[in-house]
Amino acid sequence: MTDRTKPDDLHPRKFGTFGGVFTPSLLTIFGVIMFLRFSTVVGYAGLWNALLILACAKAVSLITGLSIASIATNMRVKGGGAYYLISRSLGVEFGGVVAVFFYIAQAVAVTLYVVGFTEALLSAFPDMGASFRTVATLTNIVVFVCVYIGAAWTIRIQYFILAMLLLSFFSFFLGAGTGFSPEILHANLPAHWSPEYGFFSVFALFFPAVTGIMAGVNMSGDLQDPGRSIPRGTFAAIGVSTIVYAAIAFMFAGSVTRAELLGHGFVMKDRAFFPSLIYAGVICATLSSALGSMMGAPRILQAFARDNIFRRLRWFARGSGRSGEPRRAVVLTVIIAQAGVLAGDLDTIAPVITMFFLLTYGTVNLACFFEGRSNNPSFRPTFRYNHWSVALFGALGCLGVMFLIDAMWASIALLLAGGLYFLIARAEIRVKWGDLDSGLAYQFARKALLRLERERYHPKNWRPSILALSGGAHNRLHLAEYACWFTADSGIVFIGQVIRGELEDLLDRRREAEAILRRFILKEALPAFPVVIVEEDIHAAIKALLQCQGIGGMRPNIVLLGMSRDPEKAEVFNETIKTVKKMKRSLIIVASEQERERGHVPEGVINLQWDCAKNVELMLLLAFMLKKNREWRDHSIRIIRPVAPSADVENIESQMSDLLAKARIEAELLIIPTETPLDAVRLSMQPSAVLFVGFEPGAGDADEDISSRFQDSMDLPGDVIFVYNAGDVSVEA
Repeated sequence: MTDRTKPDDLHPRKFGTFGGVFTPSLLTIFGVIMFLRFSTVVGYAGLWNALLILACAKAVSLITGLSIASIATNMRVKGGGAYYLISRSLGVEFGGVVAVFFYIAQAVAVTLYVVGFTEALLSAFPDMGASFRTVATLTNIVVFVCVYIGAAWTIRIQYFILAMLLLSFFSFFLGAGTGFSPEILHANLPAHWSPEYGFFSVFALFFPAVTGIMAGVNMSGDLQDPGRSIPRGTFAAIGVSTIVYAAIAFMFAGSVTRAELLGHGFVMKDRAFFPSLIYAGVICATLSSALGSMMGAPRILQAFARDNIFRRLRWFARGSGRSGEPRRAVVLTVIIAQAGVLAGDLDTIAPVITMFFLLTYGTVNLACFFEGRSNNPSFRPTFRYNHWSVALFGALGCLGVMFLIDAMWASIALLLAGGLYFLIARAEIRVKWGDLDSGLAYQFARKALLRLERERYHPKNWRPSILALSGGAHNRLHLAEYACWFTADSGIVFIGQVIRGELEDLLDRRREAEAILRRFILKEALPAFPVVIVEEDIHAAIKALLQCQGIGGMRPNIVLLGMSRDPEKAEVFNETIKTVKKMKRSLIIVASEQERERGHVPEGVINLQWDCAKNVELMLLLAFMLKKNREWRDHSIRIIRPVAPSADVENIESQMSDLLAKARIEAELLIIPTETPLDAVRLSMQPSAVLFVGFEPGAGDADEDISSRFQDSMDLPGDVIFVYNAGDVSVEA
């Protein structure tokens, strides 16, 4: 097949800091609010409070910019802007939320800017003779065509728009300067709040004016050096826009009376030396914002589609031309924008767009906070003028601003974001990039383990930590299954396998066996950890596992074995039991038919055969843990205690009832005077799902086959579980 790729396709057009980040960010910040609403802000707030509002709003932008710079200089940034930064830090769930909601926000924002452009155009030329909807539709088409042609063409248009904005600023400052009065300035210094407009409501009115810093970040895939351009361009846009806004506020306060500031006139036009340039500025500001959103939104959708999170969006992943322009996504964006134009009044959904922007900014700060707080060695940003506490403050600030602007829409936005997060999380999407989950989990686990190491053990905090010696677990699934049931999401399970031989000869086999065991655990969804050890002597291997497996307070306190019926393995089985006892670990031995399917639980009762109070305490706790599993929830617990015919049944029952009361475990008591205990148990245990039987290792001769002592109990129907309590368990705790 012929390769038709052109040489230029290998070197797509890339942009620098000024054209790719600074210009789109600055033009998006200089929007309609600056021309039409900022005079109202100064009128109600006065100069001092207006500057305070400006400082607070810019502080949120600056902190978010610091977070953007930290993350952007810690990775090789590709296309997708905020989505790429967040998904590669916080994971696919947060990234997916940002991709969907930020894309929607920017797509609908195109409508808002087109509507603002149309209002300014019709105000400047009231005799055009065209309807509002017609002009808005034509404007939307023009914006679409500019962006569809390509980012390079759009960037060149934005240079012209930036020049027009500078001329409009010059016109305003020149006109306002000629009318500047110290008396007017003094009168406009204090605030003039009203019942409808207080500090926070005016802050909410102004804040959308500073939500443009993502315009440059969205161009990340089109930049020559994103790690360098994003921080520099973003900070430059924030700094320049802050100076311009502060200067405009000062000129408003010094040249326009309070009544005019709070009136319905176009204050900025009325004070300009060339009023027509202000109209041109408004038109250019809204048009540039529309272009910026129309450029940014499709790139987010394209990057999201390329990650194949939702397969139905894969169609939007394909790029066009040598620069990989997201033209398919541009078409969808213009359709959404046009639907908004045809819908008419967008005042009801404008607040939620701001919420989605703030949600994105807050998530960026959250990502930077977690990156810094996790102490992950891989977080090595070249931009070092930031701290995780600043990022946390920024995240909380964005959340606070959301509720200050509109508590209802803030709640709706958070609920929608939470719903989408859990939808993506439930899909259990596996991605090829790393995220913070493992780093945070490691850091939390480290701190928890160090804390456990400093705490003194108390039976109240006992939890089952089980080492299941199941060999190749896929052959003895029932052992791993019982181990996980006994922990019931409250303990730790280690599935151990011993390979006999010399480590030097079996290193590759050990790695392969561990990989197979890990895949088995994942396939069966077992909450367990694989452990594989190579040792010539099986007893030495078990001793090594009991001594070294686990860390701190997470070491195994119970060993779980399968009953061996093979006479050739009797010696190993007996020695293992004795070793476990010497190591002061509790012991569980499972005798099972091994024929049932995964997760199948037999009908009947959880039976406990009383032998001594010490073993019964552990058996009771294991039975209680068993019942905590959904599969065992409907099974009742029954304690069967055979006693001599002459025993004081009433007193024994009182003692057992007292033990159950202290244990806070419900169980049926069945005390049977008999001379044949095993027969009594056989008759009383039906129907039986499982029977716990206590035992004491080493009770017989040193050479005794311990399994032979279990034979009579093993012949009882159903699964039989033999339990030895090493003494560290107390049901009274």
